[in-house]
Amino acid sequence: MSAPPLRVLVVDDEPPIRKLVRMGLSTQGYHVIDAPNAKTALALMEEKPDLVILDLGLPDMQGIELLRVMRQRNEAVPIVVLSSRGDEAAKVAALDLGADDYVTKPFGMDELLARIRAALRHQLQVQGERPVFRAGDLSVDLVRRIVKVGDNEVKLSPKEYELLRVLVQHAGKVLTHKFLLKELWDDLTDAQYLRVYVRQLRQKVEPDPERPHYILTETGIGYRLRPPD
Repeated sequence: MSAPPLRVLVVDDEPPIRKLVRMGLSTQGYHVIDAPNAKTALALMEEKPDLVILDLGLPDMQGIELLRVMRQRNEAVPIVVLSSRGDEAAKVAALDLGADDYVTKPFGMDELLARIRAALRHQLQVQGERPVFRAGDLSVDLVRRIVKVGDNEVKLSPKEYELLRVLVQHAGKVLTHKFLLKELWDDLTDAQYLRVYVRQLRQKVEPDPERPHYILTETGIGYRLRPPD
């Protein structure tokens, strides 16, 4: 007996966008339910979707506020935000409120599907709390605190390891500068400290630190660790 299809709630006030996303996701085996506004979206949240795609520009409520309410009602559901190009402050606010990822309009369906898969993998990783993270040649043993690239163990400073641990725990998810600074230093707000440690970490784990393969930069927003294999 096959598992039922994953249910995706699409919240967007533009009918062409909802139709496009419905068609794209349906061909990949997802069951799509959609809402043109926040009121309908909150009613459909009662059906416990497996993932939410949320447009920030809605007619009856700010998308940021709807995200806040959704997180209060369902802490675990992955939420991928749709954002207008250039609206960087809204992206940062959404990620700080608990969105798993964002996709910028206009967007390609292949990119959206990849972000959905990453968000779902991240949820499974959190639920499973796997002790060993693996992506390509990089492996991180969170129990024994051993980091390897291929067969070679990598020596990290305590702060470098803490940074990598946080990235691993949220692999595939965009983490804002603000979130990472709070996790690592509590009272620091200067992202330059963070950039220094990211640069040091890349020197030790990346095949080519100038073209990162694992620790990816989200310009002006933060960082994302490549999802696990």
